[in-house]
Amino acid sequence: MSNFLTDDTKAILLLCGVFGKNCSEKPLTQKEYTALVHWLMNMKMRPCNLLQAENVAEAAKGSKIALNRLETLLARGVQLGFSVEEWQRNGIWVMSRSDGDYPVRYKKHLKDNAPPLLFGVGNKALLIGGGVAIVGSRNVDAVGEAFTRKAAEACARNNMPVVSGGARGVDQVSMDSAIDAGGTSIGVLAENLLKKSLEKRWRHAIAEGRLLLISPYHPSARFTVGTAMGRNKLVYAMADFGLVVSSDYKKGGTWAGAQEELRRDNNRPVFVRAGDNVPLGNEKLREAGALEWPEFSQSMSLKTELQSLSCHSRETQHKASDSSDSLCEYIAAASQSQKSDALPRVSEVVEDFSHTFKDSIYMAVLPILEHALASPVSMDHLTTTLDVKKSQLTVWLNRAMEEGQVTKLERPVRYVAVDKANREERPNSVG
Repeated sequence: MSNFLTDDTKAILLLCGVFGKNCSEKPLTQKEYTALVHWLMNMKMRPCNLLQAENVAEAAKGSKIALNRLETLLARGVQLGFSVEEWQRNGIWVMSRSDGDYPVRYKKHLKDNAPPLLFGVGNKALLIGGGVAIVGSRNVDAVGEAFTRKAAEACARNNMPVVSGGARGVDQVSMDSAIDAGGTSIGVLAENLLKKSLEKRWRHAIAEGRLLLISPYHPSARFTVGTAMGRNKLVYAMADFGLVVSSDYKKGGTWAGAQEELRRDNNRPVFVRAGDNVPLGNEKLREAGALEWPEFSQSMSLKTELQSLSCHSRETQHKASDSSDSLCEYIAAASQSQKSDALPRVSEVVEDFSHTFKDSIYMAVLPILEHALASPVSMDHLTTTLDVKKSQLTVWLNRAMEEGQVTKLERPVRYVAVDKANREERPNSVG
């Protein structure tokens, strides 16, 4: 087996990976692997411990997976070696949930449903994610296509990645438009990563580090309805916001993916194209809680505007009964004021909100943090500027760093918004 893989990843590949059609046992499903992980955690063990034969019997008993099946899967070392060699030869890398550079967004947003394995081609630094997940019909009309291009170009101008599924129609138009406009894009594929990574249209952007293609399925996987449905949640989880350009009503992957995200407890804000002659699915998604994609103002960044709209919507739905003023309304008004020397005093509005609304509070405060961190700033300076307790600020900074919004600098310790820092640098925890 190739030495570029960690032992944990080798074990996970053996258990969950597909290496051709010659295995007598079916690789573990997501549910089965999660059950095994829970047992490993309870035993204070890691996947690599299963490479030791003496641990497999207890693992089988604890996870309720047949011992013979685990032994057969773990004995596929030769097949794994050949597969890894082929992947490397074609520029494909693989990582597991146990690897340090596995996307934090997937672990936080999807938890146990984060895929055990990710295959990819391109710049791993883009796994920090963010931006807008632009999705829609394969058979989008001319108006929808023009809207898609405009939205993707706006993302590129605002240094926001476009995340999509790489399929024909809205997916490809959005990704191509972002790349053509000088931006970055992340394609989360449901099929044949190897074939798509070799397409001439994308090779140049991959080589430049502006396009990342990833998939939870083996690099030669064929398209199925199941792989497409499983991919949808990964598209949304990789982004900050979702945008549905065109959706059928009660059918198709676009509808199912948007509905799944809207129903998620910690869902990404989902926007939808509105106006005349949009598909019925778009209108029904608005009724289900999706927000209308705005006409952009020139006085505010796209990200700030989307954050303000989504925060206002969440606050409207969950408004505290004892609060006369909305935190989100206060922040939104402050954001529009464009006064660089007059940041809101966060402490004056946060104290009236219970912990139930901490996610809305964070989303509202994030634009203020980014504004204050346009250049490197110390913790003490930031607490004074925002007039907020250090303990609360630490919580917000930790989350912003986990999501790739803020980077911590050393010697001396300072914090800076990621779009002003080196995007290659991994976020640190607040010490």
